[in-house]
Amino acid sequence: MATLYDLDFHAWTVEQSHRLRSGSQDFDAANIAEEIEALGRAERQQLINRTAVLVQHMLKVEYQLEKRISSWDATIKEQRRRVNRLLDENPSLRPQLANLIADAYPTAVTFASAETGIVEEDFPLACPYSELAILNGDGETQGE
Repeated sequence: MATLYDLDFHAWTVEQSHRLRSGSQDFDAANIAEEIEALGRAERQQLINRTAVLVQHMLKVEYQLEKRISSWDATIKEQRRRVNRLLDENPSLRPQLANLIADAYPTAVTFASAETGIVEEDFPLACPYSELAILNGDGETQGE
């Protein structure tokens, strides 16, 4: 049997928030828990996506310096701000940053390759930038 959750998600959210705020014990705990977990996963995924865009542009700047355009720098600056804001708003993600960067890196390489014409195999296998370089622009690569 279809529930309000299945039929009209928005109406379900309004109803559940009203029930919770009123102190009612009659609420959809299982689906509320699932939705809260989904919110956490969405924040993590947003951080991966923004990191991928940031690293993509860092790669483009490094590997095609002669074709560098100001919009690449603007994108780096904007995504760096957004990544840092996400980490400030979700500090529990900070200890996971190395893994999140590793998750984001293949996507960054794919898009950098598509936009530059450089084959993916010509980029490093692992992200060459330190967490500090990604977050603050300090330093260049892991080896520095």
